[in-house]
Amino acid sequence: MTASFHRFVAPGLIVLFALVWAALPARADGIKAVASIAPVHSLLAQVMEGAGRPRLLVPRGASPHAYALKPSAARALSEAQVVFWVGPGLERFLVKPLSALPRRVMVVELATAEGVKTRRFKDAGGGEGGTDPHVWLDPLNAAAMTRIMITVMANADPANAVLYRNNGAAVRARLVKLEAEISQTLEPVTGVPYLVFHDAFGYFEDRFGLHSAGAAAAAAERPPGAKRISALRRLIRTGKIPCVFTEPEFEPALARTLIEGTTARIGIIDPLGAGLTPGPGLYAKLMRGLARSLKGCLKDGGP
Repeated sequence: MTASFHRFVAPGLIVLFALVWAALPARADGIKAVASIAPVHSLLAQVMEGAGRPRLLVPRGASPHAYALKPSAARALSEAQVVFWVGPGLERFLVKPLSALPRRVMVVELATAEGVKTRRFKDAGGGEGGTDPHVWLDPLNAAAMTRIMITVMANADPANAVLYRNNGAAVRARLVKLEAEISQTLEPVTGVPYLVFHDAFGYFEDRFGLHSAGAAAAAAERPPGAKRISALRRLIRTGKIPCVFTEPEFEPALARTLIEGTTARIGIIDPLGAGLTPGPGLYAKLMRGLARSLKGCLKDGGP
């Protein structure tokens, strides 16, 4: 039988994928799997532990918003059997390379996968933007993504199906505990307002009841103009905002400009794990790091 299936997994198509892969011969050595960004790679590495190691495309410290595919990463894609990515809203650089892959390669778009809940961006002017692709920052979405990974990997590699399912169940259990831990960490600062560099943390904020007063930039690659900067400075002065958060890959000059002459502080929050070693432990460290950074900067500004 020749394998033929829809390359991009959407709700309902996972059953078809399972039926197709079930007809293929089992592989005792696992399969070659690729993940686009470090948080996705971390979840996949946990599911695959004991059966193989997934390849990470976007290296530590690089932003998927402006990444150019390196030859080694292109080679990893060409050799892959399964590729997990968030979607074109985050990794635009992957749209063309993924479309050129052979039909035998299964490409799984996680932002549209069954069980993953999405939100809309609020643009810097206060209106509605597009769909926010930072879905992994909600542990419930991470659990849904893990469930998709379990199903895809178990059916793509039947010889290791039990291992993937057991690993995945353990990952989902750890995510439940992680959510409870972070909720407890952030409880003292849920009512304290703050500003972020760009609207990348909405899933985290919604899940844990945080109070962002807005984003400086409408998009990571589009810095705010003079009018927006003036409005934010007024907001900081009148709104008693104690913290302005920037991100590791962005120059903090804007944050320094915003807080000049005020009592506000600069904090750093990292949605991708730029300073962390990629691997199974990265996701939990990333989420705990977000919670610690937010609490650390906001705690003196609380009620």
